[in-house]
Amino acid sequence: MHLIETRELTHVYRGNVRALEGVNFVAERKARIAVIGPNGAGKSTLFKHFNGILKPTSGEVLVRGEPITKENLREVRKFVGIVFQNPDDQIISPTVEQDIAFGPINLGLDDETVAHRVEEALRLLGIEDLRERAPHHLSGGEKKRVAIAGILAMEPQVLVLDEPTAGLDPQGVADLVTFINRLPEDYGMTVIFSTHHLDLVAEMADFIYVMDGGKIMGSGTVEEVFAQPELLTRAKLDVPPIPRLIRSLQENGVEIEMAYTYRGAEKVFLDAYTRGR
Repeated sequence: MHLIETRELTHVYRGNVRALEGVNFVAERKARIAVIGPNGAGKSTLFKHFNGILKPTSGEVLVRGEPITKENLREVRKFVGIVFQNPDDQIISPTVEQDIAFGPINLGLDDETVAHRVEEALRLLGIEDLRERAPHHLSGGEKKRVAIAGILAMEPQVLVLDEPTAGLDPQGVADLVTFINRLPEDYGMTVIFSTHHLDLVAEMADFIYVMDGGKIMGSGTVEEVFAQPELLTRAKLDVPPIPRLIRSLQENGVEIEMAYTYRGAEKVFLDAYTRGR
């Protein structure tokens, strides 16, 4: 049984704007899934179907094998947590601590459980020092962490992140990548995210869906997708610099293995250098 599955999912906004058309998507337990594509590809619209924010025009969305209904919507939103691209759309309380507590309180949890979940979320995101701060006084990166903490305090099994690295400085991006990569193994969570930073995808994902024009253009492992430059070109995307450089070297006769991350590239370059000495 898949944690999330869409079957021929189509969504049409007012004015006959087709945001999604025939989308088939699957998310398994402890997966790290990237959804990539240009602006307007339908990524955010797809994500909003995962916990019932939007309803399909046609097709269906299944969570743990069951369609989303009015009766199970509350449970679905406990199971699937979404962090929007703009944290200001999500942060509503006068202090960070109160904002993180908002979700657990609305789940009907007792005070002790709420306090425990808030403390754990503050710790996980490294924002204990922000607990009494007013969210509107925080930096963009701090707001992003608060928004993620608010969702994690509800203890979802699936965490959906819409452009999580947008607006972060390089250190903030590095910290977020490290944090996301811990979630599947340390907490058994599935992470689904979108990003325009394709150089980060190999660091953060096991599987990729490529979207454009509301459709899935292709999917596969990091290796499978980045080995198809024509697929990325059709989706108005570029192959990330590291595999593009290595492929160019291979085409020019350099005997070197493919790599997709900085550490992977470092290893294959050192191996090639050692063999050539």
